[in-house]
Amino acid sequence: MPDIWWKADPQDLHRLVDRVSSVYVERSHLDRDENAVVIINKQQTVRVPAAMVAVMLLGPGTRVTHGAIRLLADSGTAMCWVGEQGIRMYAAGLGPSRGAGLLHRQAWLVTRPKERLAVARAMYAMRFPGEDVSNLTMQQLRGREGARVRKLYRAQAQRTGVSWDGRVYKAGDPHAAGDDLNRLLSAANAALYGICHAVVVGLGASPGLGFVHTGLAISFVLDIADLYKAEYTIPLAFDLAAKGLTEERDARLGLRDLIARDKLLGRIVDDVKNLLTPEGKDLEEDAANLLWDEHVGVVPGGTDWSGGADLSAYGMTDNHIAVVGPEIEGTGTAP
Repeated sequence: MPDIWWKADPQDLHRLVDRVSSVYVERSHLDRDENAVVIINKQQTVRVPAAMVAVMLLGPGTRVTHGAIRLLADSGTAMCWVGEQGIRMYAAGLGPSRGAGLLHRQAWLVTRPKERLAVARAMYAMRFPGEDVSNLTMQQLRGREGARVRKLYRAQAQRTGVSWDGRVYKAGDPHAAGDDLNRLLSAANAALYGICHAVVVGLGASPGLGFVHTGLAISFVLDIADLYKAEYTIPLAFDLAAKGLTEERDARLGLRDLIARDKLLGRIVDDVKNLLTPEGKDLEEDAANLLWDEHVGVVPGGTDWSGGADLSAYGMTDNHIAVVGPEIEGTGTAP
């Protein structure tokens, strides 16, 4: 592993407006000191203002205190427990103050056929630079994509001298299917899905609301990962097979090194936001504590609506009812 143990450069921690700042931590200890997260390892100690971090990626060998997690959650920072360099996401958590603007936009787009098709075309356009796909149907796009991928496999086989007899994949156990090259492809793709999943969750979008793929809890993750397979996982698998490196670990570590070299995490962040966000508008505004109202849209949260405020303007005159569980003896917290 390289000595760099976080994913973002120090200057990246201050990009609050576009909210793409991320910190990757590995083999370090995270603690809290007032409103800063302190990252400690044998080489250095770094203080990170929690409010300036959009995504905290916790890699192998990371220990974290309850106080640090609480501060990150209160700051609206997404936390993802991931493998090396962000590949393979194991778990994720979002603080209660994170905004839902990007998620609302994604849901709006995916539930309207015209808008959904436009996003799908934009995804395919990224794979066919310089070509006009604005009038193609989904069937035509799928056909063109299939031809592109077959051509890509043939080109990689010719480049590396590795025999290619077609893609073999077994749902539920992909690493047991096909020859060594197919297993390498499956392993590399699984790692790519991990980093894409971490980005999608970290930005506050839904992994399940896909535009091309549908029906799976990670449909949107598959959509995003497909944008990079031709550039990363397919050439990597052929290169590894040509060298006789055929273990799943070889694919995982190979992709990890490419991610670190090209700073792929930041590129995926930009691509997701560009696909979901209208041109010239930033939907990831600072999170606001709002309550939905059928008459006026939203009303402020954190407000006493029980009678101290005039509810008549909102068509509400009844007091709210709260049901709160008992405190746990000796802790002062609810169960």
